[in-house]
Amino acid sequence: MGKIVAQYDIMPESTDVDLDAVIKKLPTILPAGVELMDGETKILPVAFGLMKVNAGFVIDDSDEMAGSKLEDALASIEGIETVSCTSSTNL
Repeated sequence: MGKIVAQYDIMPESTDVDLDAVIKKLPTILPAGVELMDGETKILPVAFGLMKVNAGFVIDDSDEMAGSKLEDALASIEGIETVSCTSSTNL
């Protein structure tokens, strides 16, 4: 099987959420077959002072549910409102 590279936007519930803490938590919640890409995690502006985390992942596609498991794990982080895949491609 192959691997998929995917970018995700991780949106906080409010401007009070510590996005640096969210980034530090990412490696600890990833499901099997998913890796955080080095240097592909950043905090970006959205609007009116709201920021988001944009993170890149390498996903082993041998588990067809890996993407859903990743989204569930990201959404489980305290203070996160929504998670959306902004791009994906085969590696």
